[in-house]
Amino acid sequence: MAYDLMIAGLGLVILLLAGDALVRGAVNIALRLGIPALIVSLTIVAFGTSAPELLISVNAVRDNAGGLALGNVVGSNIANVLLVLGVPALMRVLATKDHDTRRSFMFMIAASLLFIACCYLGPIRWWHGLVLMAALSGVLWDAIHSARNHRRATATQDYGADEDEDLEGADPSMPWWKIGVFTVLGLAGLPLGADLLVDSSVRIATVLGVSDTVIGLTLVAIGTSLPELATTVMAALRNQADVALGNVIGSNMFNLLAIIGIASFVGPVPVDPEILSFDLWVMLAASLALVPFVFLKQNMGRRIGALFSLLYVAYLVVVVV
Repeated sequence: MAYDLMIAGLGLVILLLAGDALVRGAVNIALRLGIPALIVSLTIVAFGTSAPELLISVNAVRDNAGGLALGNVVGSNIANVLLVLGVPALMRVLATKDHDTRRSFMFMIAASLLFIACCYLGPIRWWHGLVLMAALSGVLWDAIHSARNHRRATATQDYGADEDEDLEGADPSMPWWKIGVFTVLGLAGLPLGADLLVDSSVRIATVLGVSDTVIGLTLVAIGTSLPELATTVMAALRNQADVALGNVIGSNMFNLLAIIGIASFVGPVPVDPEILSFDLWVMLAASLALVPFVFLKQNMGRRIGALFSLLYVAYLVVVVV
């Protein structure tokens, strides 16, 4: 099993590096072609940063390990709230009053309920996927519409230039050959890393005598949430953690609608009875735990960080034991 753990770790590292490379390459290609940075951030960056989870889910369904795909999405959403917000809050207070996330939060809750309904009507097949992708299209359209209105309201002469510079992965001075290298490495590395991680995870589950769903809820979910955790921790250390809540909400919504939606086109995604009876409701409860910080504008201090972190540890113990 030590060999499989090493291969799983290697696959995860390749996935994370390839996802970052793809974002850098795709963002700079899009900007060179004149595609607005707003559209790039809502599409290419969103898909690119979720590419590891997407490839894991697609490969898992293809390899008849659909429980890994569903467990990855549900586990990642739980980790995003309790771990990705909890750990940074232990280091520094996360202020939420400067960012209005009420609209996106309501969309996330609606997406969660739609996802739960699809699970209860499971296994999740392509027609469920169509519903999830249609909901994602509506969310993206609303985001683009709202962002355009905000841009018109706050337009300045240099706004577009500043937006390009702040966009994740954007580098106006990057030469075309380097853009090409990033893109190719990303496209080649993602399927390779996903294959290594999925295959080794299934073998680990077999050796431990647990389901691939449990591996998805724990090992894979934590691994794919590490980039978000690292980003949020660094933001907290730089006194910029006030955007963490919005980032988590957006990431969770994308996970629910896009990843399983696309994976369902590859094949049916089975729904483990334990996910129906426990994990989906933990995911929903973790999301609803954000209500005071979204609507009442309460800051997330060390006590909340400790509570969230302890709740996540308790959840892992329940799932594994």
